[in-house]
Amino acid sequence: MTKPLAGLFKARQREASWPGPYARSMRLCGEHLAAQEPGAAGATGPQVRLTRAIGAFAASLDGPAADPFDALLQVGERALEAGGEHGLGLALGLAESAAGIRRRSKGAWRLRGLALDGLGRDAEALECYERYAALLSDGRPAPEVARRTDTLHRRRACLEAAVALFPAEGSELRELLAEPTATTAVLAPRFDAYVRAVVAAHGPADPAVRRLLALYGSYRRLGERDRVPDPLLGGTTPVDVGGLRALVAGRTVCVVANAGDVSGSTLCAEIDGYDLVVRCDSFRLRAEGTGGRTDLHAVTLRGDTPWDGPAWTQRAGVRLVFGDPVAGWRRAVRERIVPGAQDHLADASLRRPLSDPALLGEGDWGAAPTTAFTVLRLLDFLDASPRLDLVGFTPAGRLRPREAEWVARRATHVDDSKMRTALR
Repeated sequence: MTKPLAGLFKARQREASWPGPYARSMRLCGEHLAAQEPGAAGATGPQVRLTRAIGAFAASLDGPAADPFDALLQVGERALEAGGEHGLGLALGLAESAAGIRRRSKGAWRLRGLALDGLGRDAEALECYERYAALLSDGRPAPEVARRTDTLHRRRACLEAAVALFPAEGSELRELLAEPTATTAVLAPRFDAYVRAVVAAHGPADPAVRRLLALYGSYRRLGERDRVPDPLLGGTTPVDVGGLRALVAGRTVCVVANAGDVSGSTLCAEIDGYDLVVRCDSFRLRAEGTGGRTDLHAVTLRGDTPWDGPAWTQRAGVRLVFGDPVAGWRRAVRERIVPGAQDHLADASLRRPLSDPALLGEGDWGAAPTTAFTVLRLLDFLDASPRLDLVGFTPAGRLRPREAEWVARRATHVDDSKMRTALR
């Protein structure tokens, strides 16, 4: 017992000689709490746990039996959990203090890497992850760190390979990649602009352009999709572009309008005769008219706080949620998805098919295209269904004028008696 106690005593002596990092950490915690909105004191969840951890850290500084270093790391973990720019900023500040106190602390380097990762500072995060792994006796990092390290390396590889395809057009992006402090918030829009410029200059038929679009799609998916299943989805299986294509391949598809004349019709047998029935946004079923199945439900997020909308309780085989930006899309999905109400959930790679250069790349449909047109255009682009029909969209006004014009140009047959427009 003597040697461990002596070692602990010496460690405490070393920590006592570093009051600055602890004082700085308390100041950061105080600034974070002061910046909270007045109602935050009654909040629940991550912020409450963070506040409690700050209290425990403050108490540990005065209690000789407590370890302030462990309490400091615990505050950092709770700040990561709270998330957001302020939470991640606090976690980073505390991690820097912890690394200053104990340079070989695995927890400090792991915390710093995760905070930098959350802030989009990929290169710096990778450096911290590697420092953390080097301190481990077996060199095997925690699964979350191993996963993020792999993802960041793959994203970097996508960028480097993309720039190499068109060196002249990619010079600006290449210079940004050389800057170790370049963030995802800076790189992503520059990459987007680079892809658009190359497609406009060389055309989508160029094999190098197709390779570029594939790299762009991989980069976006790696940045927007959590590779670990979300426990809140209740067993729902995420699907990407390839997964959706596989689900619709070889199946006849109809997109059904949310309209009174469809509900009041006798088209039940006609609609249920398709292999895959698509419905949009808020819909009501009247089996005699609309049919009873919903194989794919497409919904578009609207407004400034789309996560405040009603939960998606209608049973569907596939739930396809359109929306931008990705942060709002993620929050809406997490708060409105009902576990067990769908078998598959389209991931973030499918959240904006019309404007995404990796898919259609058509940004001229306006700020609010209809959900029906978006899902129709996506299914047409996937080109995996032998029959693709609209039911209930023949009357004017159910699609935007330009959308209706596109459908009219592509239509192969129109049957007014069954309100059906065929695109195949």
